[in-house]
Amino acid sequence: MPGIFAFVEAREGEIRKVAGETVTAARGLADALGVEVHAVVLGAPGLRERVGELGKFGADAVFVGESEALARYSPEGFTTVVVNFLKEHACDVALFPGTAMGKDLGPRVAARLGVGYVSDCTALEVVGGSVVAARPRYAGKIASRVEFTGTPVVAAMRTNVVTAKESRRAGEVRQLDVALNAADFGAIVREIQAAAGEKLDVGEAPVVVSGGRGLREPANFKLLEDLAAALGNAAVGASRAVVDAGWRPHAEQVGQTGKTVSPQLYFAIGISGAIQHLAGMRTARYVVAVNKDPEAPIFKVADYGIVGDLFEIVPRLTEEIRKLRNE
Repeated sequence: MPGIFAFVEAREGEIRKVAGETVTAARGLADALGVEVHAVVLGAPGLRERVGELGKFGADAVFVGESEALARYSPEGFTTVVVNFLKEHACDVALFPGTAMGKDLGPRVAARLGVGYVSDCTALEVVGGSVVAARPRYAGKIASRVEFTGTPVVAAMRTNVVTAKESRRAGEVRQLDVALNAADFGAIVREIQAAAGEKLDVGEAPVVVSGGRGLREPANFKLLEDLAAALGNAAVGASRAVVDAGWRPHAEQVGQTGKTVSPQLYFAIGISGAIQHLAGMRTARYVVAVNKDPEAPIFKVADYGIVGDLFEIVPRLTEEIRKLRNE
């Protein structure tokens, strides 16, 4: 039966959090079109044991392609497997996550099939039987709507704009044939070396502590690093102004032209709340703002606001959190 293809990203044998978002987005389209969701995950042997929860997000079937050759992402190898699957199952739509892997794989699949590709989608809907995507343009200054005219529709969803939610389906796990030969690989990744002291990705962290120009200078981000360490499992983020000034790396930027985050708890410290920044953290569950300006726009979206000097408030907050955690 034709359906919606949802690419489930896995790394180091683990299903990434973004998988729930991708399958949820696919479920919405599938319900509108009256078809099924086919989730596909590729990786090393043993992956089958980790896909059980995908059914709760709306996957009717989960196809698992296990091979040592796919233990690490291979652009050519993954493209071949996905294209073969889309042709065999006559999928109307192919959805990919807006991660580094998804944004590399999606265009390759579209090119191999000879169809168009739209990235950075923030919403997908069915209008008059056609799939329509919403995506920002000009650094988020306008929102455009793109209607797909051919099939399959190939698109990548921006991460953290879709809230993964339960829509339980069978989630039947099926084995996917991934027989490949040397010609299917332009290159083979033998090893991936992570940078020393690699930090938690701000886009996936359950808690994010972000700072802006109110911190005055780069050295003062040590206050936020200490707070993040006290909270545990937290990442440090930054506003665009801070990143543009060279205070923090672009990988930490939260906002329309940075990363969209969706943590359970978001601290906005010394951040005024420009529209560009708000667009990147609007799906945070709870927002705590610290700013000396009581009229700062950030307080309009904050669940908890503290008006005062961050250089007094943040160290005190860190100290109290450490006490609670018995450190």
